[in-house]
Amino acid sequence: MNAWGKRDDMTVHERDPFNAEPPRSALADSRLTPADTFYSRNHGPVPAADPARWRLEVDGLVDRPLSLSLDELRARWEPTELEVTLQCAGNRRTGLTEVRDIPGETPWGPGAISTGRFRGIRLADVLADARPRPGAAHVAFAAPDVSPLADPPQPYGGSVPLAKALRPEVLLAWSMNGAPLPHVHGAPLRAVVPGWIGARSVKWLTRVTVRSTPSDNYFQAVAYRLPPADPEPGTAASGEGGTPLGPLSLNCAILRPDDRAHLPCGPTPVTGYALAGHGRTVARVDVSGDSGGSWQRADVSAAAGPWVWQHWHTTLDLPRGDVEIVARAWDSAGTAMPESPGRLWNPKGYANTSWPRTRVRCR
Repeated sequence: MNAWGKRDDMTVHERDPFNAEPPRSALADSRLTPADTFYSRNHGPVPAADPARWRLEVDGLVDRPLSLSLDELRARWEPTELEVTLQCAGNRRTGLTEVRDIPGETPWGPGAISTGRFRGIRLADVLADARPRPGAAHVAFAAPDVSPLADPPQPYGGSVPLAKALRPEVLLAWSMNGAPLPHVHGAPLRAVVPGWIGARSVKWLTRVTVRSTPSDNYFQAVAYRLPPADPEPGTAASGEGGTPLGPLSLNCAILRPDDRAHLPCGPTPVTGYALAGHGRTVARVDVSGDSGGSWQRADVSAAAGPWVWQHWHTTLDLPRGDVEIVARAWDSAGTAMPESPGRLWNPKGYANTSWPRTRVRCR
């Protein structure tokens, strides 16, 4: 275990801020991801937090501003629990760097995604007590972790539309997988916004502000935006002029066998995950053992809910030599994944939803 309670075989991309993902095979064993295996994405040092002194401020375009301790939050509203898959916007970025280099961005593999059972209260219940005023259209989250990535450095923040914030699945959570929320994952309280990029599930939450416009925080207004493939000079690193990232799209990854593995030829189990996004479920996954020349349908686990990944598995008869395994998925609305990462490449390396590919050598 490292200082943050993570397993020793995590791929640590940065130590401060702490950014790490588990080995892909560790995500294949269960629907819920253990706390020591859950990926960690941070933009600044993990802030110190004293739950006894912590308060949540609810302000902005509301008739009744609120200031609440953790005990008051627990006692005032009915708690609820929900399984949610959180996914970083940069998940599977390495698939895009194979097309073209993406300097300055964390080289996330397929492990910047995890599923937890979160317990807390519905954000909608808190907002109902605060009574948003006419003109309210967005809800901003603020945290105390100061990031040097912003210019000038500033605390982390972001927002979601009011319509999403009022959905029953959006939580203010203090527990994960039946235990107190780990400090590195946002204790004492974090937002959980199912179906949206992990950047909107703000950790170490201290303030909820109802606004007429989206948050002007750097990580909302500049960083988490999808820039054009050929941006104007000087704008690529910032995402300036790009499209704001929000709802997740259909995605899929191969978890076993590992990329570059050496295997005996013949029948080989292949497994992975798929996440539908948009509140949908995964309808089908196909897998190929010859770079997409032929396909067979995988068995897909039943959906535990619209915000949770589904695991899939099949067995391929792999020939001797170098083999490329490919997967593709469809969701319940018939949406399919794009084949080529080249069609999705962007200077920030966000939203790689192309067919995953794993290369192995069989002997």
